[in-house]
Amino acid sequence: MSATLDTPTTAARSVTAGVRIGHVHLKVADLDRSLAFWRDLIGLEVQQRMGDQAAFLSADGYHHHIALNTWESAGGSPPGLGTTGLYHVALLYPDRASLAQALNALVAANWPLEGASDHCVSEALYLRDPDGNGVELYRDRDRAEWPRDATGKLAMFTKRLDMPALLAEAG
Repeated sequence: MSATLDTPTTAARSVTAGVRIGHVHLKVADLDRSLAFWRDLIGLEVQQRMGDQAAFLSADGYHHHIALNTWESAGGSPPGLGTTGLYHVALLYPDRASLAQALNALVAANWPLEGASDHCVSEALYLRDPDGNGVELYRDRDRAEWPRDATGKLAMFTKRLDMPALLAEAG
C-alpha cells in the first residue's frame, strides 16, 4: 500500500527548529577511487575506514559528513539517466574565500565542472564524483542580502557565477 500526499487531509507539519541535514551515505564502486576525490581533492578527512568496504569522512573532526561504502555497489556502474536517486549532495563552505580555494583546487586538478551559478542567496559550483554522484560546493550569502519580492517572500533566481572574481579570492 502506498500513501499519497497529493491531497493532504491535515495541516502541513513543520519540522522542529534546529533540525539540519546530518550526513550522506554514498554507494560507490571503488573505495580508493572515491577517497581520491572526497579526501584528496575535496579535502575531507577520513575519520574511520573499514578495509575496502567503507570510509567515513568529515570536516573539523565530526564523526562523518560523507560515508562511502561498497556494500551493495562494488564494481557497479552509476544509475542511468531517467532513473530516480540522489540528485546531488551539497557541501556548504563557511565563506567566499573557502569556496574560492575549493574552486582553485578543482582547476589545479583539471576536474570538470558541470556548472557554476549565482543564485543570489548563494554561489555554487556543480560537478560529479567518480561514481557519477552530483556534488554541489557552495557558500551562502548573508540573509540580509537575499532578494525579496514586494511581499517579503524569498525571490531567488539564477545567473552565471563570476568565476574569475571568485578565483581572485582564493588567496
